[in-house]
Amino acid sequence: MFVLGLTGSIGMGKSATAAMLRCAGAPLHDADAAVHALYRGAAARLVEQAFPGTVRDGVVDRDLLGKRILGDAAALRRLESIIHPLVRDARDAFLADCRRNGARLCVLDVPLLFETGGERSVDAVLVVSAPADVQRARVLARPGMTAERFEAILSKQIPDAEKRRRAHFIVDSSRGFDAAERQVAAILRALAGVTGRMGKDL
Repeated sequence: MFVLGLTGSIGMGKSATAAMLRCAGAPLHDADAAVHALYRGAAARLVEQAFPGTVRDGVVDRDLLGKRILGDAAALRRLESIIHPLVRDARDAFLADCRRNGARLCVLDVPLLFETGGERSVDAVLVVSAPADVQRARVLARPGMTAERFEAILSKQIPDAEKRRRAHFIVDSSRGFDAAERQVAAILRALAGVTGRMGKDL
């Protein structure tokens, strides 16, 4: 089984690329979705213990939690110490299901793949990218987004140029949906029949 890591900075089109991979039949584990599920379930009690007042009706209030850890590196590390092991457990269960079902390729969608050292847990990395002006226009068009918040998010992410340098595959999402689909199809063709090592080790 080949494990492909999918990543990309904010506004690059990673979610759309993930949807294309799913439509092509690739099983995909979404780390962000896993965190959302944990905030509604297993992690809520632990987060409330560490950050009292951040859980409402049994669900972690992401806005409240974000304000609590904003600019506090120690608080962020405390949160990560709670969430990251649970996300890894969910990932490992997903990979076990893929192996059990005989999947030849599966995808780990991790926004901060490089930032968290997650590239060591995959056989290859696909980075979704676009020019900086395209990225900025996409992000600032989102409801509630400001230039300051955008810059704050970027400051926590490895620069796109570095991600591209470290990637095995790149999807340029700036050329339109059809072009991106063709790039995804070409990557899947290149990986057809390739056996990875991480699917055995994890």
